[in-house]
Amino acid sequence: MRKKSLFFISLFLLILFEFLRVYLIMPMPGSQRFHSIELAYFLGSNKILLRSVLVVFTLLPGSLIFFSGIKKDKLLVIAGILVYGSAFYTFNYEMEADQMFLQPTKVVFKGRAENKVKEDKLVIGVDVDGIQKAYPIQFIGYHHQVRDVIHTKPVMITYCTVCRTGRVFSPVVNGKVEEFRLVGMDRFNAMLEDVTTKSWWRQANGECIAGPLKGYFLEEIPSEQSRLKAWMELYPETLVMQPDEKFSEEYDGMKVYDRGKSKGSLTRRDSLSWREKSWVVGVQLGSEARAYDWNELVVRRYVQDSVGGVPILITLEPDSATFHVFDRRLDSVVFRFDRKEEGLVDFATGSRWNDRGVATGGSAAGRRLKKLPGYQEFLHSWETFHPGSVRVGAPKNQDLD
Repeated sequence: MRKKSLFFISLFLLILFEFLRVYLIMPMPGSQRFHSIELAYFLGSNKILLRSVLVVFTLLPGSLIFFSGIKKDKLLVIAGILVYGSAFYTFNYEMEADQMFLQPTKVVFKGRAENKVKEDKLVIGVDVDGIQKAYPIQFIGYHHQVRDVIHTKPVMITYCTVCRTGRVFSPVVNGKVEEFRLVGMDRFNAMLEDVTTKSWWRQANGECIAGPLKGYFLEEIPSEQSRLKAWMELYPETLVMQPDEKFSEEYDGMKVYDRGKSKGSLTRRDSLSWREKSWVVGVQLGSEARAYDWNELVVRRYVQDSVGGVPILITLEPDSATFHVFDRRLDSVVFRFDRKEEGLVDFATGSRWNDRGVATGGSAAGRRLKKLPGYQEFLHSWETFHPGSVRVGAPKNQDLD
């Protein structure tokens, strides 16, 4: 009787271990609400040792029962082992993040003349040393990360559809170009594991959150989210990532994500403001972070504010998807704007400006505002990883600063 009890207790713990190792880093009911990254990392980084110990404690009484027990007991042992085998395969293959979301077999780019990607698609655009590339969210949203080299500089383009976070990083860690794999998620954000140290990295900000390199940050490379058409107008020589035909079905499942039409509980959009899945534009400068309501931006088309002591301007292009964040200072003058029929007009010089931060008429013609980092993402993501962030909203036509 004691042998049977030990066998089933050990078997239960073995299956529980396999389940918890995956549960804590995958979007299962309740799992992402826990602050359990240290436990998850302990289970993941010691899985071979822990599994081996539990297997020994399970097989020792199991073998004694099988070779000396009655037929019924032998069948129970066999059934138990089969149940574990099924659990092992499910949790270690079918539910491994990098097995669910594969990397592209090839990354091909085309210029505008040969491009096959529709120009109304959202892209993450990158400009490195005068070379521009555009990565459609429909593709990188499935892959989660795409590796590339732009003018000899290695880059890692990442996207988490559950957070709506697009980030571009340098994959260089301690002077070495590192390889990463998708390992799961923490607090609903995609998490990557480096090959060398097996440390875990958060996609939303490039922070190492568990493992030997904890506290280290990947270098972020400036990027912009926009409609492909708008990006191409800014950079006519841009190269555009093309679809990998092997993943046509997966890309097809992402085709409505761009416009917030996804039906999935994790990737859908809240159309109302200030809900978990509402869209915001997040801006952090220095130690201050703010979230700007996307719905209000669509109505007003521009927002003026100050973040971390920096006067900013957020503009939205007529496509209602391409946005920009600028520093409103120019030659030590802080510009204030008003939107007229002809576009934005500054109070200081009366010059006209377009939504891309360029003065198109008046004494400031040809001048350009400095771009600042800004991100469109779900409210829950921005506030989770910017815990001191302030929600910003104001009545129509009222400045915020």
